[in-house]
Amino acid sequence: MREQRFREYCAKRGFSPEQTEVQVSAVWDFEAFLAARGDLKGGVEVLKGYLTELIDKGLNSEERLLALARYGFATDNNTLFIYMVGVLSGREVVSNLAVRATKIAGRTTRDAVFADLELPPLGSPQEGYVEVTRRLVEGLRARLPVDTCRDVLAGNNHGIPRRTFSRLRRIYRKSGLDAVLRFRQESLLETLEEHARSGKPWYEQEITPAVMDHVRRNPEIQSGVRVGQSIFVSKIPYAPVAYLGETDPKLRRYHMCHCPLARASILGDGPTVPPLWCYCSGGYEKLAFDVIFQRPVRVKVLESALAGDPGCRFEIEIPEGEMK
Repeated sequence: MREQRFREYCAKRGFSPEQTEVQVSAVWDFEAFLAARGDLKGGVEVLKGYLTELIDKGLNSEERLLALARYGFATDNNTLFIYMVGVLSGREVVSNLAVRATKIAGRTTRDAVFADLELPPLGSPQEGYVEVTRRLVEGLRARLPVDTCRDVLAGNNHGIPRRTFSRLRRIYRKSGLDAVLRFRQESLLETLEEHARSGKPWYEQEITPAVMDHVRRNPEIQSGVRVGQSIFVSKIPYAPVAYLGETDPKLRRYHMCHCPLARASILGDGPTVPPLWCYCSGGYEKLAFDVIFQRPVRVKVLESALAGDPGCRFEIEIPEGEMK
C-alpha cells in the first residue's frame, strides 16, 4: 500500500485525522485480501471477489467503497478507480426516475412500475443491474405512450446541479449559441490534453494521444455541432482506449456504452435492456441546453450502443426564437 501518498491525498481533500484513518483502514483491509490470494495487483475479477465478500459480511458501506476509489485515484491505479466508480455510479437514477414518473404520469403509474424494483446490494457488479433496468423500461412502456416514456426518461436523473452550466448561459446571452459550442469544444480539448499529460482519468475515461485524435476529428463529441435548428451531440466512448483498439462489433458497443445500469446487457446471454432506456442518456446530454435556453428542450436518440449502433448520438432541438 502506498500509504503516505494516500494520507497526503486525504489531507489535501480536507479529511480530519479520524476520517483519514477510516480511509486508510479500508484500503489495508483490501490489501490483506489481495495478499491472502497472492494477487497484489487486484484486477477486475479479484475486485469483484472482494466486493462480494464485503456484501456477504454486511461491510459494503458507501464510505468503504469510496475509500477504494479515492485510493485508486490518488495512487494512479486506474483499474481500481474506474471499476469502483462504475459500481458506485447510477443507483440514484432509479429513485430520481420514480420522482419524475410521479410528476409526469402520476402516482398510480409510479407505484406500478417502481414498487417492486429492488436494487442489488451496493458494490454489486454492473451485470446485477440489468434485470432491474429492463423491468423498469418495460414497465413504463406497458403503461405509457412511447413519447411519454421518453419524457419520463429524459430528465436530470443524475441530479446534476443546474448551476454547473451557468457559465454557458452567460456566454449564450452575451455572444450566442455558436460561441457556446466553440467554448465547449475548446474547454474539452484543453481538459483532455491535461489528463493525457497527467495520466489521470477524465471521469472514468483514460485519455491517450489516440483518444485525443478521435475527439479532435469529431467536434460533436461532448460539445455539439449546430445544423439548422438542431444541435448534434455524440458521446465519447466509456472505455475509449479499448473501443479504439477493438474490432469485434459487440465489444465495441460494450466499450461505447456509459450506463452502469445497462451496459452489461450488451454482452449478456439473457434479455437486453430496451434501447428506449437511452433517453435517460439523452436527458443527461440535453441538460446543459435546458439551462442555456432556460426551458426544457427536446432530445432525440439517433444512435445508441443498446440499439446496435457503434456510437451514441443525439439531436437536440433549438427552441423557436432562440437561434442566435
